[in-house]
Amino acid sequence: MKSARHIQIQKIEECWDSPYIRPHRIFYTENGAQRTWDIVQAHNSVSILIYDISLNALILVKQMRPALFVKSQIPCVYELCAGIVDKDKSLAQIASEEVFEECGYHVPASDLVEICSFYSSVGFAASKQHCYYAEVNAAMKTGQGGGIDTEQIEVITLPLSEIRDFVYDSSRAKTSGLLFACMWFLNEKTQYFSKV
Repeated sequence: MKSARHIQIQKIEECWDSPYIRPHRIFYTENGAQRTWDIVQAHNSVSILIYDISLNALILVKQMRPALFVKSQIPCVYELCAGIVDKDKSLAQIASEEVFEECGYHVPASDLVEICSFYSSVGFAASKQHCYYAEVNAAMKTGQGGGIDTEQIEVITLPLSEIRDFVYDSSRAKTSGLLFACMWFLNEKTQYFSKV
């Protein structure tokens, strides 16, 4: 279990040279009317819903998200294991690497099942996320997880018996992708609930 986080914002400034996002203003016409809209160009991403058969639990991650902290003073958010698509590799291979880096499980790309893809932040970014599902067991846990370099990712175990309460608990900040994946699991993987 990671210790409590001490977070202090030192300053906020405009950023025009990010390797991750690019702000733009679009000028266009819609039904003959001139309009403008500000957008952010951002990477697409992969996310992975992980079910550990040995633990009979979903494996999630929890990490600090500066944008969330600045807006709400909430330091961390529950998420799916995920990563941006910024490598010249298949989506499944990128997802496989993220599962190992963030959660410590070795899952071959060929074992990942694509659930679907969808767009997020459509009001300003419209980045596409490709969502996968992976079933793992204790023998596949060959790494520490927690991310790479300076990432501080906490690996969370969510027992199946707690999924529904977790989804509807608004006191725990979570992403819409995680909520979708939990509801997908509740709907599609009902055979596992005989173990609860």
